[in-house]
Amino acid sequence: MVRIGIIGGGIGGLTAALALRHFGFEPEVYEQAPALLDVGAAIALWPNAMRVLQKLDLAKNVLAEAGVINEIRWLDQNGRAINRVSIAETSEHNSVPAVALHRANLQQMLLNALPTNSVHLGSSLVNYEQDEEKVSAHFANGQSSDSEFLIGADGIHSRIRTQLLDETPPTYRGYTVWRGISATTPNAIPPSTAIELHGNGKRFGIGPVGSAKLGWWASANAANTSPKVEERTADRRVWKQGESVASRRPTDTQRELLRLFEGWYRPVVQLIESTPSVSILRTGAFDRPASKVWGDKRVTLLGDAIHPTTPNLGQGGCIAIEDAMVLAKCLQQYGADISGLRSYETLRYTRTAKIARYSRGYGTVGQWENLFARALRRTTLSLLPESVARRLMQLVYDFDACEIKV
Repeated sequence: MVRIGIIGGGIGGLTAALALRHFGFEPEVYEQAPALLDVGAAIALWPNAMRVLQKLDLAKNVLAEAGVINEIRWLDQNGRAINRVSIAETSEHNSVPAVALHRANLQQMLLNALPTNSVHLGSSLVNYEQDEEKVSAHFANGQSSDSEFLIGADGIHSRIRTQLLDETPPTYRGYTVWRGISATTPNAIPPSTAIELHGNGKRFGIGPVGSAKLGWWASANAANTSPKVEERTADRRVWKQGESVASRRPTDTQRELLRLFEGWYRPVVQLIESTPSVSILRTGAFDRPASKVWGDKRVTLLGDAIHPTTPNLGQGGCIAIEDAMVLAKCLQQYGADISGLRSYETLRYTRTAKIARYSRGYGTVGQWENLFARALRRTTLSLLPESVARRLMQLVYDFDACEIKV
């Protein structure tokens, strides 16, 4: 039996473990946190990710917990319509919907689908070493594990990436992002609809997450912040114990948001007011330039560890889920051979680099402050035909990792 170690028990790592088991492997997951905690915000699962979860027999479980998104609307900060696009699919190939749900719910579903003894908590990686036959991972608890392959799915501050590539910090893109989930559903918010509101260097997004709740996010331009404090990967928060960045001064978070979005469309203010400060996550918008080097010999990277993406297209978790399926298919095709890892890396580079670039560009435009630039943004978006907007979106979510040829 080929031994495969996965460092990181977030969305990407757990999905990779399930995909590998689907193809007959028995991977082991090593997660640094000592326990799973029910914290975090919402995660969007576009059809490209849902197709993978459908292949892994998890789509029905997700749909039972999630809110379905059939339409996207863009508004200005006063709630005036700019444009809209229907994304409900009717063709057989695109019958899988776009959804959103609490990140902790998704992570628990993935965890429940794995054998209990295959996930090892409290295993914080210190380093690894490899030879021609195996990779040895060494953990802070004094334990070690040997495997034929080692997969780094340990987030934007990946220890495996640091040892494999360098210690260059991720790039801050000039704005802060807040995320929350509210049990309040303002009457003005239509069902099954995702909304994005544009303002002066600020944005606010709203969408259904199931259980009659709404997920929301906010962004505002801000001076540079340290990624070591403002951790971008929300997966890690789901596993952490104790104080989080968002809970250090809980009364200040809500107050700051109410100040930033004062006078905005009333549902925006209502959602902020109805979300407990302690549950609001605050992170900087970080990513990295695309790297063509993803691995070395028996080691490779996955998800945010290699291609962290700004949270503008809702694709960070989705492309990690794609990675998981393509990696599993490549190892199934090539067996216990490093050519499977190199094939996976080659297949994934172009798409992940494009998604990160598209997301970065969309975020830059969305955060414009200049009066003329904002007028241009609104005019362009308002004149964009729905058919064109739909085709542009399909470039992102029509991808099917389950059907890719390896």
